[in-house]
Amino acid sequence: MPKLKTKSGAKKRFKLTASGKVRGNQAGKQHGMIKRTNKFLRNARGTQILQDCDARIVKKFLPYG
Repeated sequence: MPKLKTKSGAKKRFKLTASGKVRGNQAGKQHGMIKRTNKFLRNARGTQILQDCDARIVKKFLPYG
């Protein structure tokens, strides 16, 4: 069986936790901060655990994660 390639964009953006969940950056913080509320910016710090439907897609991109 040949080796599977990892999507290089996914390996830069996502990490797998020890329990197998996918951790990624919070969306919506690249630009346009003036129109966002302080509460949104506060809650969008750091990383978050992806939902199962999104995590399933990302796990296909990280076969050896």
